[in-house]
Amino acid sequence: MSTQALGPDLQERIEPAKPASAGHEISLLDVLIVLATRKRTIVSITVGAAILTAIVSLVLPKRYTAAVSLLPPKENSSLSGALASQLGSLSGMAALASGGGVSLKNPNDMYVAMFRSRSVEDAMIQRFGLQQEYHVRYMADARKEFERHASVDANGKDGLIHIEVENRDPQRAAVLANGYVEAFRHLSEHLAITEASQRRLFFEQQLQAAKDNLAQAEEALKKTQQQTGLIQLDSQARALIESAATLRAQIAAKEVQIHSLQTFATDQNSQLVQAQRELDSLREQLRKLGGSESGDDASLMVPKGKVPEAGLEYIRKLRDVKYNETIFEILARQFELAKLDEAKEGAMVQVVDAAVPPEKASFPRRTVTVIGATVIAFIVALFIALLQTGLERLKAAPVTNYKLEMLRRALSSKWRESTR
Repeated sequence: MSTQALGPDLQERIEPAKPASAGHEISLLDVLIVLATRKRTIVSITVGAAILTAIVSLVLPKRYTAAVSLLPPKENSSLSGALASQLGSLSGMAALASGGGVSLKNPNDMYVAMFRSRSVEDAMIQRFGLQQEYHVRYMADARKEFERHASVDANGKDGLIHIEVENRDPQRAAVLANGYVEAFRHLSEHLAITEASQRRLFFEQQLQAAKDNLAQAEEALKKTQQQTGLIQLDSQARALIESAATLRAQIAAKEVQIHSLQTFATDQNSQLVQAQRELDSLREQLRKLGGSESGDDASLMVPKGKVPEAGLEYIRKLRDVKYNETIFEILARQFELAKLDEAKEGAMVQVVDAAVPPEKASFPRRTVTVIGATVIAFIVALFIALLQTGLERLKAAPVTNYKLEMLRRALSSKWRESTR
């Protein structure tokens, strides 16, 4: 239809629009017209994508996520400093108990690393048979799969550690999440992480060694009694032996304290100077009794004639027993103090919310997935509609159509050559 047939009024309205068309200007109205023309394509692509996404989301297996919230331990002041005064002159070991801890800058990150440790993950894999569940042959692959299905996050503002474990069975997801915490606790029982646990582990080891030494000394004394027939010493000799043994034990405790202070203090440190003076005083008292720190000699000031020659060996064995008894008592007291500190700090981690079987599936999120896919498909459909219209307009122009044909031939010839 020509513009002359439309009448003079309508012709005047159309003619001014030609320069704009010649300048290739596209208005919003032109875009809307194109989209309205291609509405069937747009609707078909959008609805088809929505239906396909809904079908796929229904076919995909459901996964459930069980969550556990943990409260990590906080830094607490030590009880050892307050209770060490009860030890009197044996309080030298208390300085070691209260000063040997390590202050943790950000403990939550350390706990997350422990949850991600190979020991904890291997314990989970072996306990719950995750290699068979994940259908993998090697432990390394099972660890990777477990890390894909489990997350540990401690970056929240609430200060808690959040653990999530995903599984197809909601009951098993809860069991795995709670078992994850149990595996971590089993590992932490063998590690000294906090200040109090470090002290408790140290004194526990020392106490066990002192117990073994005491048992050996008692057994040696028993054999000496059987060989010499000596059952009891003179009271004065016994008192001297017990005093020397106590002094030797105090000297050993003071030397441990000085060694711990020297790791961070200079020679002019007041605590170090005071401890050194106390050590010198203890050594002087032992020297006056005629004993030595090693305990190898029998030079105690025992009155002559009071102890028979056959009892000298008995004196040595009794002295070793008294020395080991005193050391055992010192370490036992420090071990009890460390246990009190550890009890005050509470458990390694405390469960705020234990995992329960989730009621709703965490994957797939059908509603969100379908809506997202529909929106994306609608945008793609709009782009396709505009692209089709643009190609049709290019083909309508003779020059542009010729160029497109040349491009198509060039591409097709290149493709045939490459296939040959």
